[in-house]
Amino acid sequence: MDLWVIWVVAAALFAAGEIFTIGFFLAPLAGGALVAAVAAGLGGGAAVSLVAFLVASTAALVALRPIARGHLHTPALSRTGTAALIGCSATVLEQIAPDAGSVKLSGEIWTARAYDEDEVIEPGVRVTVMEIQGATALVSP
Repeated sequence: MDLWVIWVVAAALFAAGEIFTIGFFLAPLAGGALVAAVAAGLGGGAAVSLVAFLVASTAALVALRPIARGHLHTPALSRTGTAALIGCSATVLEQIAPDAGSVKLSGEIWTARAYDEDEVIEPGVRVTVMEIQGATALVSP
């Protein structure tokens, strides 16, 4: 079997292994194996392809791993729509009884119910939005 085929198989195995890990360690090795396959395909012997593998893998690992690690520690995407309102403060405008009431939330008037169904919340009280169900904010003091 030709040496370049062995390097291509090694690259495929490294790439498949990377799919099952989150450490971004095997992908640079797969790239290095592809560089070694090219070196072997161009007539370089085992020593040349091994050096090409080591140099390319090390360079890719040193250059790309810090970037990948940085992406693992980035915060979640910003919430949008009604999900962004959860945890926000609102002011009760109409008494919130078991059936309904209203709050001023982010400059808009929302229908509201108490998160605890038995609770009654008086006007003027600052509340926190716990959940949004349709066009109704479920709030808690």
